[in-house]
Amino acid sequence: MATSLQTPSQTVGPFFHYGLVFGGENLLVRDGTRGRRIIVTGRVFDGDSAAVPDAMLEIWQADAAGIYDHPSDPRRGQADRHFTGFGRSPTNFTGNCYRFETVKPGAVPGPKGVPQAPHLAVRIFSRGLLTHLSTRCYFADETAANNADPVFARLDPARRATLLARPEDAIAGAPPCYRFDIHLQGPGETLFFQP
Repeated sequence: MATSLQTPSQTVGPFFHYGLVFGGENLLVRDGTRGRRIIVTGRVFDGDSAAVPDAMLEIWQADAAGIYDHPSDPRRGQADRHFTGFGRSPTNFTGNCYRFETVKPGAVPGPKGVPQAPHLAVRIFSRGLLTHLSTRCYFADETAANNADPVFARLDPARRATLLARPEDAIAGAPPCYRFDIHLQGPGETLFFQP
């Protein structure tokens, strides 16, 4: 039986699946995690609006109380020890979707202490990208917090909707699900941030 091996020309595309995705990296919650559990799922689309089957996403977020388990957060000692805050997911789940099981993050202090709306920091790796892309995922059902967020407020109003994860119909017994599709180019291109 032949074994597929990565090649040097696949420096960004499927190559990373061999060394970065083993299974379970998309689960940020464990028994004892505090907060409202949610699922964030979606697809990554290329410039022709075709789903990219071999992209990988990373998210970094605060816990439900708005605390990062990171040395630069002065409240780190109060962070939820049952919550990882970091996750990684390929787009090779059913329908070329990525999927994260996490908690809805709390508001975090922003510039000059102004609270930032609940959000996920998102990195996208994909074939055709020589370096990753960075964006944010805000929640469409947090309108007041989004409008007061100092980062969100500085963005082009016509493009803000590309950063909103929208609630999907609830499935009985499952955590609430949010859909966040990412468009690398073309109509509805996601707003990306400078690294």
